[in-house]
Amino acid sequence: MKKHHFVLISSVAFILLFLNQNIGLNLALFGLFLVSMIAYFFKERMGNYPEQILVVTSILSCLAFAWYGDFVSFLAVALSILFLQFRIQSPQLLIIQALPIIVINSLATCVRFFQFSKWLPDAKINTNLVKIIVAYCIIPMSFVSLFFIVYSFGSDHFSSLWIDYTLDFNPYQFIFVVVFGTYFSFSFWNYWVPEICLEMNSKLNDELNKDISENNQNSFALLDSDFKRRSGEITFLLLNLMLVVFLVTFNYEQFFESIASSKLSAATHERVNAVLFSIFLSIVVVLLYFKGQFNFDSKAKNMKVLAKTWMVLNGFLIVSTLIINSEYIAFFGLTYKRLGVYVFLFLAALSLFFTFRKITRQKSNAYLFNQMIWYCYGVILLCSFVNWGNLITVYNISFNKGVEPLFLSDLNFNDNARRQFFIENKLDGKYVEELREEEIQLRQKDSFLSTALYYEFLK
Repeated sequence: MKKHHFVLISSVAFILLFLNQNIGLNLALFGLFLVSMIAYFFKERMGNYPEQILVVTSILSCLAFAWYGDFVSFLAVALSILFLQFRIQSPQLLIIQALPIIVINSLATCVRFFQFSKWLPDAKINTNLVKIIVAYCIIPMSFVSLFFIVYSFGSDHFSSLWIDYTLDFNPYQFIFVVVFGTYFSFSFWNYWVPEICLEMNSKLNDELNKDISENNQNSFALLDSDFKRRSGEITFLLLNLMLVVFLVTFNYEQFFESIASSKLSAATHERVNAVLFSIFLSIVVVLLYFKGQFNFDSKAKNMKVLAKTWMVLNGFLIVSTLIINSEYIAFFGLTYKRLGVYVFLFLAALSLFFTFRKITRQKSNAYLFNQMIWYCYGVILLCSFVNWGNLITVYNISFNKGVEPLFLSDLNFNDNARRQFFIENKLDGKYVEELREEEIQLRQKDSFLSTALYYEFLK
């Protein structure tokens, strides 16, 4: 099959699945359709484990979205299928270029679609039958359909003449679905990689070339190597000393200083946010110093030791924050944000680990991003499989923490546990609970393609 065939088939599938429908099960089915197309027509490119794994994760993320239909599972589906297409179409490119190329293709479609000579085959009308169909049917009916829509909106009496003979048809929705489906299909299948991306690929490699890196422009270009080295040593020494003091005060305030329960929540949030931001900044500082030739500078041993020490101290800071968050949960119960802290701390720990390896193994700055993109995707994928709302509800009920009716009613996908708890304790979630039950009823009334399977199996 050629590209225009893929575009046409995908566009038709999109229209059939999404016309007069909300986003729900149809998105999962469309995702499975795309994965099947890729796996079947590009099976000769499926010899490597990354592509095979992405096929599996794409299918699993589609199933997760079919069940939950929430934002996390949507993000997992989008990343899975887009990463799979990226690996199939451009296996030589590093993952750090995936999102920029996806954005470039999305924007370029507005122009590239109308360059018909570059993606449509040269077709000549050689038979009378084809000529008859085009001249007598397709062209006239195209104009008739267009003006029928226009006239229907211009005259109520005109539209009423046809009301008994037409289906419930929303022309705006139809046009949107057709245009967006075609737009997406073209962007997805008519893949384009700019030359600059191919040229940049070698510069974004994990490994550094000593000879090349010595010619690269480094941070603080006004300073020569000796001054840069000394500046780095002083910077990391001062940062280490300051972090040691911060660790002492941070842990003292949290574990030994009493805080009023009314202020504990705000204080914990403020401290955790400050820690996460500081870890992010610490990685940025390391990347600024350890660029190009500094990775191979034999005289920079002291600076490397100080930088590694700083990474380790930041690791201790993560452990302290982990303990603080756990104690906070034990005191107040689980919430989405408190679970999110665990996720961010895990990603921060991974970032520190790969930054440490970058220094030790003389890796490029791109190495950190190439690794973290995959791990961030993996975290999103895992998060899409878990019913966090139900987990929070069951945990809080078990430990009698955070069981306020309004709070439980505001959680997602916890309806069986919430209803049982409310009945047993004769509780009322008031207006929030009413809204939740109304939402459930509305979702259960949706058409099959527009719903999430969770609501279909909810009594």
